[in-house]
Amino acid sequence: MKPVLLLQLFQLRVVCSYINSASPQPPNIVMVMSDAFDGRLTFAPGNKVVQLPFINYIRQMGAVFLNSYTNSPICCPSRAAMWSGHFVHLTEAWNNYKCLAPNATTWMDHLEKAGYHTHSMGKLDYTSGSHSVSNRVEAWTREVLFLLRQEGRPVTDLVGDTSTLRVMSKDWNNTDRAVQWIRNSATALTQPFVLYLGLNLPHPYRTEALGPTAGGSTFRTSPYWLKKVSLEQVSVPKWLPFSEMHPVDYYSTFTKNCSGDFSEQEIKDIRAFYYAMCAETDAMLGEVIAALRDTGLLNSTVLLFTSDHGDLAMEHRQFYKMSMFEGSSHVPLLMMGPGVKTGLEISLPVSLVDLYPSMLDIAGVQIPDDLSGHSLMPLASQANEPNHPGWILSEYHGCNANASTYMLRMAQWKYITYSDGLSVPPQLFDLSKDTAELHNMASHYPGLCQQLDKLLRSIVDYPTVSKAVQRYNKQQFLAWKQGLGNNYTQVIANLRWHIDWQKNPQYNEKAIEDWLTGLRMT
Repeated sequence: MKPVLLLQLFQLRVVCSYINSASPQPPNIVMVMSDAFDGRLTFAPGNKVVQLPFINYIRQMGAVFLNSYTNSPICCPSRAAMWSGHFVHLTEAWNNYKCLAPNATTWMDHLEKAGYHTHSMGKLDYTSGSHSVSNRVEAWTREVLFLLRQEGRPVTDLVGDTSTLRVMSKDWNNTDRAVQWIRNSATALTQPFVLYLGLNLPHPYRTEALGPTAGGSTFRTSPYWLKKVSLEQVSVPKWLPFSEMHPVDYYSTFTKNCSGDFSEQEIKDIRAFYYAMCAETDAMLGEVIAALRDTGLLNSTVLLFTSDHGDLAMEHRQFYKMSMFEGSSHVPLLMMGPGVKTGLEISLPVSLVDLYPSMLDIAGVQIPDDLSGHSLMPLASQANEPNHPGWILSEYHGCNANASTYMLRMAQWKYITYSDGLSVPPQLFDLSKDTAELHNMASHYPGLCQQLDKLLRSIVDYPTVSKAVQRYNKQQFLAWKQGLGNNYTQVIANLRWHIDWQKNPQYNEKAIEDWLTGLRMT
């Protein structure tokens, strides 16, 4: 090789080396993920009902996604979608007990391989094996022909006084740990970091009076946080009469123990307490922001706030999640930091599976081709043309809903179909005119329903998925039943539905046997 050419190659390598060493380090990433936070509270008019100063700060300094959704309105399957970047029917995260394998590859694994220092604390809840026996049995038997209350009636619990800031001590302890890590460890790092903080609030508390297997039906707060709620703005949602409710919605209302009488004051109290719990969540987010600001890391960090699902808080005569109604499926999604435009409101529907490619995009890591989601950074930066399809898919296969549920959100339309698409009627809501989702327009727009259903089937063969879930439920229940041996009758009678079960145990056991017959014949 000629000396001149060798010199040119050497000079080129020096220049490339200089460029690489001088190029800016990828930003840090901090994600705060709450549980059961209604995303509609992060923008007007919802944010007028409760003071959320730190969520508002991120909204002003960054971007808020106005139509962000969970991919499954229940804890573990939703988080499995977010951590894996795949839709629920691909991960087969059918319920809170059946989710990802412990060795599943997450976006955090990719970032660690790319040189990021990774740190997680608080609620993760995306691997299989969690939650109560009652929770999984209720999911397995949801298509059995009985109707049993499975939850405690929603109640409120006021604790402490006007100086009581720390109601959810576990979340505050994890927040303290995150803040301490930022102040003491993150500042000493020479590499970029990603920090995940998982909170339990504003998920309702377990109702201890109902025993160790009880679900979360207690909305607990203190006078301090209740003062953050504009009580005059707390609405009493309109409810459809039982005769007009969709059959799956009626099943949900009954099994959630919400079919009884509620006074207007009870409803307002539950909603106000829930909003106060959201205010406490916001304060924890504020502690993280303060730590980043005080350490000088805020400007070099992409900060995200989101949730696994929402809470109906007595909309549609329900609390909790497990529904495609907005209160349950609409989640917060806000981000700020390098590459994110300030004061940006994004109306395109997005979902939690979009976070996986977004994290990789922020870090400059190559995005795998097989993910279900799309990076949100072109939308948040407005620097590139977005490649997001403009629709989102959410699906649900767990307890408190007696059929697999599939929701397609596109433009102003929300299309919901069930099971095989034939045995249960679909729903169609025009969210531009019917924000309360009280008017099912499916029978008025059959052509539109056909178009949306065709698109949905191109994304997921939902009748086949529903059959797979039905088969899984029967197999899992039968294995559990056989494992109990002679204890089966006693155990199943004392799960969360024990009050209703004891009214006619013989009928209930026979209903299960009839349901299992189809499995045994195959």
